[in-house]
Amino acid sequence: MTIATLTKPWEAMSYGFLDASAKRELRRKMLKAIAVPGCQMPYASREVPMARGWGTGGLQVTLTLLRPSSVVKVIDQGADDSVNAASIRSFLSKVSGARETWDTLEATIIQSRHRIPEERLRADQVLVLQVPNPEPLRPVEPNMSVARQMHADADYGRLWLILYEQIVRSGRVMQGAAYPSLVNGRHVMTPSPIPRWDVPKLHMAQHLTFLSAGREKRLYAVPPFTRVEPLVFSDVPFQVEDHAALTCHRSGLTGYFMNEIPQGGGGSQFELSDSNLGIKAIRQAEGAEARVGSTWYENGKMPQ
Repeated sequence: MTIATLTKPWEAMSYGFLDASAKRELRRKMLKAIAVPGCQMPYASREVPMARGWGTGGLQVTLTLLRPSSVVKVIDQGADDSVNAASIRSFLSKVSGARETWDTLEATIIQSRHRIPEERLRADQVLVLQVPNPEPLRPVEPNMSVARQMHADADYGRLWLILYEQIVRSGRVMQGAAYPSLVNGRHVMTPSPIPRWDVPKLHMAQHLTFLSAGREKRLYAVPPFTRVEPLVFSDVPFQVEDHAALTCHRSGLTGYFMNEIPQGGGGSQFELSDSNLGIKAIRQAEGAEARVGSTWYENGKMPQ
């Protein structure tokens, strides 16, 4: 036996950019994350052609999941056409041969920064959320060794204290994005900087969700049909943003999460955050064919 028989011919690049060793490690950690929902799994975050903090964690998970038959959608705060989303989507397609799409219904893998699409995801779809800070205890415990021990002991009293102080000072919980949530009755996670509007979409959802932070070298998961419960007091119910009455000035849709666009004179216009849903609505209004799936929210309310 020679070294030549143990090696493969030289190739310019591995399929899906990451080498086989990196993918094996990521797959092992992803399986562990599914087995212990909400628990952070450390991994050796590899270098990718993107700066840390711009979605390298989500990119590595997506590269590990990609196949030539995959259909990839990438969104940045709801938009498919932002520079970050378009660059990542193009890169994924070039290194894997996977087809690109803007349509949530067509995608098999959806990588997202700060938003979950308004159309419901199916059991055969995977959501990959980019996470800048995966540690929900960091605001109350900067020492990560102590924070790990607090997770092991399920010691989340300081998080409850933060929420209580917000209620005392402001009359309501002021926590916006990355609302701390209890997963499967055991681990508290930060669901990436998604708005409160999107947190209920993770509860008992059909799809698998991975959350990955490349800079922090941590990933965790929410498997299908898993309880995700925002931390709330029994007498102060969890509330999402009050966007039910807002109307998108472009598509005319109402009852969904909106972006506020300041106007001259102090006024504001509102635009649907999920840009592809807005495009579909405009096409339908113009008489073109556009298939819109069922949405999580109906008239600003999520059915119980």
